Amino acid sequence: MEQLGAHLLTQRIAPLVNRYVVTAPAGGDVLAFAEQKRFALKEELTFWSGEDRARRLGGFKALKVLDLSATYDVTGPDGRPVGFFRRDARASLLRSTWHLVPRGRPPAVGRERSLPVALARRGWQLADTFLPVPVPPMPFVYHFDFVRDGEPVLTVERLWGLRDRYVVHVRDPELDPVLALCTAVGLDALQSR
Repeated sequence: MEQLGAHLLTQRIAPLVNRYVVTAPAGGDVLAFAEQKRFALKEELTFWSGEDRARRLGGFKALKVLDLSATYDVTGPDGRPVGFFRRDARASLLRSTWHLVPRGRPPAVGRERSLPVALARRGWQLADTFLPVPVPPMPFVYHFDFVRDGEPVLTVERLWGLRDRYVVHVRDPELDPVLALCTAVGLDALQSR
């Protein structure tokens, strides 16, 4: 899989699992495929080179069961650690914040790009929780920017539409692409937990 550049991450909903497909931004051949079981006590996901699962690219696994600031270890194709990512529960009260820690490299911090959108999302979630009538799906598009020492490392931009689709931009040439994709899936699958 190409290191630098952009990838399109698309979630495909299926019973009992979340499926993710990675292609070039304009679509085309599948570059990576992943499945994540829903309702698992310990979150886990594996990326494969395609839907045939012929070659493992890597994946992530939670270190603990049901933790608001959970840490997710990311491994490469050989099962060796390439880094980890974790949610910062305290900082996420206003604006969702994650830490991306590549192995042997300084960490990067990722935050929702827009504070007004972050606050509006929280209001929408509260309304959905407490109103006696169903609230339509959340209409907000949110983006994450991961930076290290003021320099961009990774951006994840959600696209408008009914399906969850993200453009994942790897900005740091030394960032492992599996770590980048696992973090992007984490932003989608683990954001509300």
